[in-house]
This record gives sequence, structure tokens and C-alpha cells, in this order.
Amino acid sequence: MAIRRTWWKEAVGYQIYPASFMDTNNDGIGDLNGIRSKLDYLKSLGIGFIWITPIYESPNVDNGYDISDYQKILGTFGTMEEFDLLLKEAHEQGLKIIMDLVINHTSNQHSWFVESRSSLKDDYRDYYIWADGTMDGPPNDWVSIFGGSAWEYDERTNQYYLHVFAKEQPDLNWENPRVKRDLFQMIDWWLDKGIDGFQVDAISHIKKAPLETTSTKDPFEAFKNVPGIETHLNDLRDIFKKRDILTVGEANGVSAAEAYQWVGETTGYFNMLFEFDHISLWNKDEQETVDVIQFKKALTAWQEALADGRGWNALYMENHDIPRSVSSFGSEEKVFWQASAKALALTFLLLQGTPFIYQGQEIGMTNLPFTSINEIDAVDTKNFYYEMIHSGVDPKNALNLIRKTARDNARTPMQWTAEEYAGFSKRKPWMRINPNKQEINVLHELNDPTSVLNFYKAVIQLRKENEALIYGRYQLYLPDHPQLFVYSRRLADERFVVISNLSKEFASADLPENVQIEEWDLQLSNLNDHTIHQHTIFAPYEARVYKHK
Repeated sequence: MAIRRTWWKEAVGYQIYPASFMDTNNDGIGDLNGIRSKLDYLKSLGIGFIWITPIYESPNVDNGYDISDYQKILGTFGTMEEFDLLLKEAHEQGLKIIMDLVINHTSNQHSWFVESRSSLKDDYRDYYIWADGTMDGPPNDWVSIFGGSAWEYDERTNQYYLHVFAKEQPDLNWENPRVKRDLFQMIDWWLDKGIDGFQVDAISHIKKAPLETTSTKDPFEAFKNVPGIETHLNDLRDIFKKRDILTVGEANGVSAAEAYQWVGETTGYFNMLFEFDHISLWNKDEQETVDVIQFKKALTAWQEALADGRGWNALYMENHDIPRSVSSFGSEEKVFWQASAKALALTFLLLQGTPFIYQGQEIGMTNLPFTSINEIDAVDTKNFYYEMIHSGVDPKNALNLIRKTARDNARTPMQWTAEEYAGFSKRKPWMRINPNKQEINVLHELNDPTSVLNFYKAVIQLRKENEALIYGRYQLYLPDHPQLFVYSRRLADERFVVISNLSKEFASADLPENVQIEEWDLQLSNLNDHTIHQHTIFAPYEARVYKHK
């Protein structure tokens, strides 16, 4: 199958969590003008587009993913005029902007839901999923992804409404044509503004199983990639395909085997998907190790499922919902921190697909050493903590666990400088600054040629300059090696091989027979440029990329 060349395959994306990116009005919360003030920085990094997480009107129960008005900007972030200016100046810099599209649910303060709950006969009643309770309480035993029942009782009409996430996030009823009509009109409104695409949030949840369905081993099966969802997704695709935009779906529950149906080059619903298989592999217990074999297996399944022009991958190691990658897949120890951050960068940036960098990832930001549950903002983490306490878990042990798993690890303010508030703001921010801002910050790393930041720039530039690292076929070597991730990218006669040790121990191996290393030129290394041999030993977190002579 021929490979179709497009701008979004060749670009590198950068995800911005606005509240924690840059504060320009000194209220302790990031804003749109803060993003605008850093466009030069983003351009110099080498990215092609920005993904901005929700900036819409919202009560912020779930950090903006509970939208009360899709066509207004939350005052904390700025105004619609400021957004328009950001869009204009980004385009002038050659940077595109994609937005979060949250259409599985709204806020319970959205006017649709306010109307819906007002009466059983209201015109908006069927915009959401309402049901009578049973003698035992809720309509069925479905549980929310955020914990507890997925149903919330509403006294006004003596019925329950469904919420896959927080109780303040009622699910929209996609079986109602009016819901789709109104959502699609809103999508067109944003595209008419000139934005360049969407990250489509929680889209695999829009179809629900019949309410008599009971929970199975997977407690979320009744609302995760349910058969029949393709009808809704085809309708959504028809809206998207009218424009030259990027669409990336967040699709929990979609396997690599199903990937072609979702992102097939000509018939897929989206251009690419965020898969969850590789991110779920790091352990949450005291061992804190990564199963490198399973990590390679998970990524390779997606690489091979969408090979040869069948579809396209979205590549990521971090986002606003998961802990920092260097803390989870690398090491925070000073002796290993920089090398492991670089090794992860080289490994994921050169796979087949469009890479997404999350703010701060490019400087190696780490998890925050939370000292109290009161420092946690994420509603699901709080729920999980108090459920553990209720079940008898020692508070210290419960805090240790959430310290490693909390979404808030990714939401601490961006570390621009070593100043008191890390150059993010001139007043105390909405969330605690990581104390390692002294060593890990943009200003320091810009001036250090060996920094994580400058390594990211080098890898991105290498990818830009070599089509094989964009469109080339992926092949995995040494699949059963417990430390080394070795793969090649090939396009016509152009070949590259990437070798990364993803452990804190020395790793030895015989390189594959068709990678006679003396026939390859070193392009980039994260430690030094010493010569390696066919039987080689890689230092902890050593990573290299070679090009065939």
C-alpha cells in the first residue's frame, strides 16, 4: 500500500496543559497569553503543532474536561479574542494548533444538563442517559472509571443519570440525533475559526451497552468500544474529512488488532490513536521496574498493525493524565536521570508515527515528591486514596502509592528558570513547584549543549532531515533481550538502527547479523561516541542511532 505524505505525519506535536504552562497576569494560573509568549521557544524546539488541553468554560471539577460551554473561553485562561490572537501568531510562526474535543460528556452545569434534569418531559431530557433505579439503588452495577457507581441519583425527577467519569460529568446520549447535530455544529464552528484539528477525548466511551448488561472481569466493558460505536464514529468522520485537519482519538479499549478499523489510511475514523498498551506496563508497587520485553512487545504490535501505509501511530511517553516518563520508565537518580531521559527520547521519537511531547518532558521534568493528600488536585486520585484508607490501608502506604501514580505529577508548573516560582509566575502558583527546579529548568538547559533539551532538539532535527525516520518501515531486533530495545527504520535504500539500553544495569548483546555495525555511521548518542562492536556492551541507559553507510 502506498504511503500518503501529509503535514501531520512529518510534524512533531507538543501538548500544553495551559494552567501549568506560563502565567502572564500573575494570578498563579497559566493563560493563553502565556502560551503566546513562548511561541519562539516552541518553534526553536522543532515542533510543528501544539495540542492545547481544554480551555473552555468549565467549573473545573476535572481540570477542564467538564465543559459548561463549548464556545466560550474560561476567564482564568483569557478571552476568545486572546485565543484568536494566539491562533494567528502561531500560524505566522508556522505552528498549527489542535484543540481538545470532549464530546462523551459535559459538565453538569452545561445548559443542556440544567434543562435535562429540570423535568422528565423537558426537550433536553434525552440529551443524557437517565434511568429508574432498582430496589437496591442504581439501575445496574456499572462502576465509574473514577471510582464508585457510574450512576448518580437526582431527587428532582427521582431518576439516576449515567457518568462514566466524575458525577459532575454526565454522559451525553449519542443515540439522540439532536445531540449529534448540536455537537457537529460546534465542531464546525471551531474549524471555521481556523484551528488545525482535534484530540478527541474519551471517544471510545460514546456507545453504551444495554442497561441490563452486568459487569464482567472488565468493569468498564459496558461503555468501552461497545459494538455499534462505528455508526457514531462514521458520522463524526464525515464531519472531519471535509477539512485538511489532524484528528487523534483517545481510545481506551481499542487493541492493535482493531487499529486499522479506527485509523486505516482511507477508511479510518481518525488519523491516529493514543493507545494505552505500553503506558500501562510500569509497575505501581515498590519494585519500580519496567518489563522491557513487554514494553517492546506492546509498541511493536501497534507498529506492525499500521505498517506499510495501513495507518499511522501517535507516539507518546507522557501526557497530562500520567506520571512523568523519566520517573516511571527511567530513573530520577542523579547518576542516571539525564541519560535515561535522553534514552527514552531517542527510543520513542524515532518510531513510526507522529511524536507528541508533553510540556516539560523535553527538559526531563520528574514526578513531584508529594508529602500530603492535601497537595493532590486530581479527583480520581483523591477518590482512590480515600477508598484505600476506608479499606484499611495505612495512610503512609496509600500516599506512597498515589505519589507514583497521581495525574498531578504531570501538572506541576513548567520549570522555565531556577527562580522561586520557576519563572512560571511571580506569585505562588495553583500547584506546588517541583523543588528540583534548581537543576531542571529551560534556561539552564538552553545554555548546556549536553542537556536533555538540546538532545530533544537534535533528535527532532535528525527525524526532520531523514524521510526513513518518518515513513520508513519498522523492524524489531532482539525481542527477548530484557534490557535493550533495538529496531530499524528503512525506506528504499536508506536504513537506520536505534539501540537503547532501558535499564540501570550494563547490557551486553550480539547485534543482529544484518546489522554489521562497522557498516554503519553513528548519528547521535546520549553518552559518548566510543566505538562499539558486534558483541557490544551498553552502559546504563546508553542510547544510539546509526545510519547505514
